Amino acid sequence: MERAYDLVIRGGMLADGSGRPAFAADVAVKDGLIAAVGQVAGAGAEEIDARGKLVTPGFVDIHTHYDGQATWDQRMQPSSWHGVTTVVMGNCGVGFAPCRPADHDRLVRLMEGVEDIPFPVLTEGLPWNWESFPDYLDSLEGRQFDVDIGAQLPHAALRVFVMGERGANREDATPADIAAMAVIAKGAVEAGALGFSTSRTLNHRTSDGQPTPTLTASEDELTGIAMGLAAAGKGALQFVSDFGDPEAEFAMLRRIVEASGRPLSFSLVQSPTQPAQWRLLLDRLEEASEAGLPMRAQVCGRPVGVLFGLELTLNPFTHYPSYKAIAALPLADRVAKLADPTFRAQLLSEGNEASAAFAANMTQNWKVMFLMGETPDYEQTPDRTVLALANARGVRPEELALDHMLTNGGRGMLYLPFLNYAGGSLDPSFEMLNHPDTVPGLSDGGAHVGMICDGSFPTSNLTLWTRDRTRGPKLALEAMVRMQSHDTAAALGLHDRGLVAPGYRADLNVIDYEGLTLGAPSVAYDLPAGGRRLVQRADGYVATIVAGQVTYRDGQPTGALPGRLLRGARAAPAAIAAE
Repeated sequence: MERAYDLVIRGGMLADGSGRPAFAADVAVKDGLIAAVGQVAGAGAEEIDARGKLVTPGFVDIHTHYDGQATWDQRMQPSSWHGVTTVVMGNCGVGFAPCRPADHDRLVRLMEGVEDIPFPVLTEGLPWNWESFPDYLDSLEGRQFDVDIGAQLPHAALRVFVMGERGANREDATPADIAAMAVIAKGAVEAGALGFSTSRTLNHRTSDGQPTPTLTASEDELTGIAMGLAAAGKGALQFVSDFGDPEAEFAMLRRIVEASGRPLSFSLVQSPTQPAQWRLLLDRLEEASEAGLPMRAQVCGRPVGVLFGLELTLNPFTHYPSYKAIAALPLADRVAKLADPTFRAQLLSEGNEASAAFAANMTQNWKVMFLMGETPDYEQTPDRTVLALANARGVRPEELALDHMLTNGGRGMLYLPFLNYAGGSLDPSFEMLNHPDTVPGLSDGGAHVGMICDGSFPTSNLTLWTRDRTRGPKLALEAMVRMQSHDTAAALGLHDRGLVAPGYRADLNVIDYEGLTLGAPSVAYDLPAGGRRLVQRADGYVATIVAGQVTYRDGQPTGALPGRLLRGARAAPAAIAAE
């Protein structure tokens, strides 16, 4: 007997992405689209019993760095473990196209420095079967993925492609340079780029310490590129900045949007050095929005947290002489040495000889560092810092840190909330998330493989903000679902997804909401050249569905790879758009 639908999800509690209260409903899928919502009489070739479960749209993560991984891997993990069905990469001005063959290593070292993806991983993994940005998209076109993938044109690659050494050295672009970049930007979005991204932060450096090529790009250069997008009539702008002079910097962003008419988003976090600046920027954003300008801030629901451990890029003893002597040993051998009382005493008698300020200061900032447990807690209280715990136990913080890292066979990790935790709570994140002109972002999925593991943001946003938070207000479940599905999709012009309604993409999650649990970060050695990366799993995703096909069941891949490259923005279904 012929079935009416390809898939029917029965009896779930549906948070449909609109933000309205969740309601019991069936969801029917046919030909990769949602065919019916409500009480569905027809049978499906496949049916999922969702009684007692939450059904949501697939989540849309607009701030990832899978630019390399997408060329060698089919699964955009860890994001696809966390209900994400669409990712957007090419953020922060870094990527691999356009690129001349002579500049391959230059862009690899930039990605290595900015996003902590090791040089050997990229040199072995990248096929480099492209030169122009359209070529890069063509190289992805025939590949199959567990999510849909959108790409943005990265400013650093564009600048080096047009200006060569002058661009890498941050020299001012000439009018001819700007005109050439505008032409390439226009062609990139016409070929399918979702937009253009750039970086204006000193945190972004090459692996040999040089600032990103885009750091000091002039307003004329940035406006010229934006006008390239305007000439094409499509594409969004993505900025990350130190906002050293917040009033002047935001005013520049506003002028770029006024001139080009293109939507713009910028990264907004609470800095420990300027802990109130985010409020000023939100005020300016609100003024721009009220003036009708399409501007948003990308925010995150937990600290941007740096992890330290024996398997990771850094740990508190990385720059101690005794540790340097054993750093190249296999993990088990290092654990044995560190557990030896004589070696331990020698190590603890030494000091940190790091020359870089970050490594020297951050790796031993005991008063704001925490232990990462088996059940991650991203809003720990001051009495749980390494310093406070060490004082309570009558030991030095170094001893406590070492003991914790030696747990679980040397896989214990320390957690330092680098951004969004200046006051020791997530109240600023609550305000940022709750603002009408912001969208969740900044997960950096696919990047920071040895220091940061924030690709799990979509799960912690659900668990922390709608269910588990005890230290302040929470958010409605339906609001959080809307934020990271409909709102993020709309921010990049992907109006065909993010809602569970007839005609929309059948990108869906079936979630055991009460049982949804985020695991601790761990290390996997599955990158090209045997490279290691931080990963983080979750329990509670009963099924994740992309284009009507179940890609994950109970966190395990099914083998279905319906995800494809997205070329450009997508209109809402005609029947819905006309309402």
